[in-house]
Amino acid sequence: MKMIKFALCTFLLTAFATATLAEEGESGSKTSPLLSPDEVENQINMDQEVNPLYESKLFAPIQEWKTGVAERTGFNWSLDYSALFMGVSGSPGEDSASSGMVRFFGFWDLVNRGTPNKGSLNWKVENRHKYSDIPPSALGFESGYAGIFEPPFSDQGTRLTNLYWKQYLSKGTWAIVGGFLDVTDFVDVYLMASPWTGFNNFVFSTGSAATDLPNDATLGIGAGGMVTDKIYIQAGIADANSDPTEPFDGFDSVASDSDFFKWVEIGFTPNQDNLYFDNIHLTFWQIDERTNGTPDGWGINVSWQNWINDKWLPFVRGGYTEDSGSLLEKSVTVGLGYQPVPMRGVIGLGFNWGKPNQTSFAGADDQYTTELFWRLQLTKELAVTPSIQYIKDPALNDDEDNLWAFGLRLRVAL
Repeated sequence: MKMIKFALCTFLLTAFATATLAEEGESGSKTSPLLSPDEVENQINMDQEVNPLYESKLFAPIQEWKTGVAERTGFNWSLDYSALFMGVSGSPGEDSASSGMVRFFGFWDLVNRGTPNKGSLNWKVENRHKYSDIPPSALGFESGYAGIFEPPFSDQGTRLTNLYWKQYLSKGTWAIVGGFLDVTDFVDVYLMASPWTGFNNFVFSTGSAATDLPNDATLGIGAGGMVTDKIYIQAGIADANSDPTEPFDGFDSVASDSDFFKWVEIGFTPNQDNLYFDNIHLTFWQIDERTNGTPDGWGINVSWQNWINDKWLPFVRGGYTEDSGSLLEKSVTVGLGYQPVPMRGVIGLGFNWGKPNQTSFAGADDQYTTELFWRLQLTKELAVTPSIQYIKDPALNDDEDNLWAFGLRLRVAL
């Protein structure tokens, strides 16, 4: 029955997108649907547009060769390496952690290349490895914090993050994606959510730690775009039992277990040209009980961000979860981003109140998290991000009222 539901939802999503596209096809807008900074096309484009502190010609021949290949064939690719070093105070366990990852990602425009209605194959393959006894993603729980520092910095080894087809339609104002997805590329997107270029703490990322997100490389489909000149909508369905180290097991999971994560999001923007920066949106999600015993649940997320004078980005975000396996049951975040020089980096400051999910952490008290970071683009290829976090009342450490966390993240991108 659940497999039938998945097929029906897939059909309805596609039909809904096609019908709306037919209605809006003459709008003339060139705005693309809202996508996260980590979505491969956005990440490659932003890396090409950085304005570094120091000009370096070391990798210029490689960049010129890549650009030439992309112009001739539509094949766009990038390779990056990120490293993170973290330490905490007052930990009952390990008090430091470090790890690194290498990623090969890109998109290949194979249909309607050079037009707004292009179609492309998108991929991201990674190797995540630790340098220390534990990776940074485990340091939060190790120190008594009911949360995660930098989830991607793990010791997962080689894995697939996404492999999907993306088709733009209606002069680029709509898109349909299908394949192995990273749902954080589409769900509850805001500018500073990226764990590679934004905040370290997961409470300042997708879902505000109050969404029970499926793992990466989840087999699914989604569609989204503009329904008027100011309102956009998106929806999707994906496998809830995905495993990025064994991604193709997702076909068996969908056919046999049929446990799914579903979402619908509606948003408003005052100006389509700034859709990526200026919007308010509401996200509804639901997830089925999984094969590992994690209960089903549902939740709501809300987000507001406003881009002011090409420098300031105030934001307010929150989430509520009923059951499921999310980290937080309730979460409220306020913060501010500041860009001193366009495309040279950003300073971010965020405050979060979070109530741990009682399904996951029965009896755990509320936590209060503050983070300050500064990402600086030193050269076109190298960015460094020092950060400091203060956590009041870590929920899983009764012996400490205060926890400090320090981080240094480096990213090299070709």
